[in-house]
Amino acid sequence: MSRDPWITRTVWIVLLSAGTILSLTMGIRQSLGLFLAPISADLGLGRETFALSIGLTNLVWGLGAPIAGAVADRFGAARVALIGGIFYAIGLLAMTASGDGGQLIVGGLLLGLGLSGAGFSVILGAVGRAVPAERRSAALGLASVGGSIGQFLALPISHVLIANIGWMISLIVLAAAAAAIAPLAYGLSRKAAPTRAMPAISLRAAFAEACGHRGFWLLTAGFFVCGFHLAFVAVHLPAYVADQGLPSWLAASALTLVGLFNIIGTYGCGVLGQRFPKKSVLSLLYLLRALIFLVFIIVPLSEVSVLLFGAAIGLLWLGTVPLTSGLVATIFGPTYMSMLFGIVFLSHQVGGFLGAWLAGVLFDALGSYTIMWWLSVALGLASAALHWPISERPVPRLAAEVPGRS
Repeated sequence: MSRDPWITRTVWIVLLSAGTILSLTMGIRQSLGLFLAPISADLGLGRETFALSIGLTNLVWGLGAPIAGAVADRFGAARVALIGGIFYAIGLLAMTASGDGGQLIVGGLLLGLGLSGAGFSVILGAVGRAVPAERRSAALGLASVGGSIGQFLALPISHVLIANIGWMISLIVLAAAAAAIAPLAYGLSRKAAPTRAMPAISLRAAFAEACGHRGFWLLTAGFFVCGFHLAFVAVHLPAYVADQGLPSWLAASALTLVGLFNIIGTYGCGVLGQRFPKKSVLSLLYLLRALIFLVFIIVPLSEVSVLLFGAAIGLLWLGTVPLTSGLVATIFGPTYMSMLFGIVFLSHQVGGFLGAWLAGVLFDALGSYTIMWWLSVALGLASAALHWPISERPVPRLAAEVPGRS
């Protein structure tokens, strides 16, 4: 067999840097749900304050992603990711300050700024431009696996840290880990030679082109549901499990299983996106999510059901990311992928804000998460329907240059 020409030293440096950065950003982010109960108890706050902080993180992340993506498309992902890593570390430190809850809000805002610069839109944009179109979906899946590995490692580590040194020192340790994003960003500055010239287009024209494309808005609307699901489960599952009188280790173990099975699911979805229409794989993914939520509601809650839920939802957790970002690159090309995926990702983060915050509001008002679980089922079905009619063909500007699916 001949050596696959896309696997070069430059590509591997970009992939390893991107995967490690996502491992840190997403791993730490997914572990923040473990801090909800201890922080709320120590500060004498209801769950809404912490939930609002994490909700604002998601919202600011989403609002900043298109801007950070546009800057990265113009000046390079390395500088944007470096600045994002600095904000991320400072945000974690801000949450340790004493106060009446305002420090949590400030920390959440800073975390959102950090994630907009060192999160999926900027990092995957760098990956999308480093590999040829026919390998892009698998490469995006491989880089996204970094986020899954981070969750798999960060959750048990955070659980042990909180249990032994308290939530405040634990956040300082996580801030030190986040600071490593800055040197890792240098790897994103490596550029691979393009395999096919793309028709020239300005950023403004690319934005107008996407806004006039029906599939772009369907993809954006569907991604809202992914953010809603992820934020609700990641932030509130530990508290939900504790409310039912189950042991504290159970939720951490379930979220760790999410990370473990997500490693398989994320890369698997990237590979499936090369072999089948990405929009079809996305529809099936959301349909399966709805089914998993439904079964979790109906089956009596137990240690086994919680662990099985974590494993099952983990297979579908971040699989949406390589498929959604890959669709953006397939339809519109990789030139402004960071900016365009950032716009789609904004919808994801609005969903994330509501998933984290609304669950806290409903729990404080009703003392139950029941409505949120059923809402998750309904939204999963809606997203499956939204993705099905998307046309996966490249826009006319690219059709002559990039025949067929990537």
